[in-house]
Amino acid sequence: MQPGRSCPLHYRYGPEALAPERALECETLYVVGGLYGNEAALAEILAMADREPGGATLVFNGDHNWFDVDAGSFRRINEGVLRHVALRGNVETEIAHDDDSAGCGCGYPAWVSDAEVERSNAIIQALRATARSCPEVRAALAALPMYRVAAVGGLRIAIVHGDLESLAGWSYAQEVLEDSAQRKHVARQCDRAGVRVIASSHTCLPVATGFDTPLGRGVLINNGAAGMPNFHGTRHGVITRIALSPARDALYGCRLGPLHVDALPVHYDHDAWVRAFLASWPAGTPAHESYYDRITLGPRYELSAAIRWGGALSPVT
Repeated sequence: MQPGRSCPLHYRYGPEALAPERALECETLYVVGGLYGNEAALAEILAMADREPGGATLVFNGDHNWFDVDAGSFRRINEGVLRHVALRGNVETEIAHDDDSAGCGCGYPAWVSDAEVERSNAIIQALRATARSCPEVRAALAALPMYRVAAVGGLRIAIVHGDLESLAGWSYAQEVLEDSAQRKHVARQCDRAGVRVIASSHTCLPVATGFDTPLGRGVLINNGAAGMPNFHGTRHGVITRIALSPARDALYGCRLGPLHVDALPVHYDHDAWVRAFLASWPAGTPAHESYYDRITLGPRYELSAAIRWGGALSPVT
């Protein structure tokens, strides 16, 4: 199998692994996936957390690195993230060692082109070279866990990079969640993990859906990318907010018992981010080929496509 499509065995766990996890208790939780080395987005997210009454607990759930091949940027991103609770995504896992047999470790599904996979493998090689110049950061990334459990208002929340089976799992991709059988599978996973909410990222496009579990109504919310646009014609990232209080400017959200589960826009300095990106990835480079249009124009994905609450959930839009 081509590197980048494979999912290494050491990426795997299972829902039962999360059941005994001690929960991180908080009242306002930010789940930040897919920062992708965007320093402007990191600055804005920290400012957003500071504006929350009483602050917010931040959990960076993987792939906070990607475009940050400049050594200074790499250090600043990781120093900022590692002050908070963090998980390792496939990017952090792969740059923490020298075995390149898994490529970027993304575990890409069949609908992603071979050319896209090859460019991602080239990006991870460049980032791995940067990481080698920062051995203390590399060691810290290697030590990060693959999942955490939080609790807000007494409800347990699984925080993963991919899904409840694998760090690089794609079963919470918006394409996969169109299948009602898959949503039932997610409900069973919640039961086995002892959680009511799953917060993930990895698949780059946001989606939020509801389902019934033996413990009650459940929610899966995938924030897509904190450091890149997620919807056509936009210039902001998205993070997940789970809290006892309502959000001020949510893109969409729902109520689940005492919880407000929301997708928040991250209105980072777009011009600063584009300048930083082009300084490392000018035209003709793999990252420019794969991501420049998305960064400047947004993906071919509409906000309405991400909202799939359904059932008895109370949507807030």
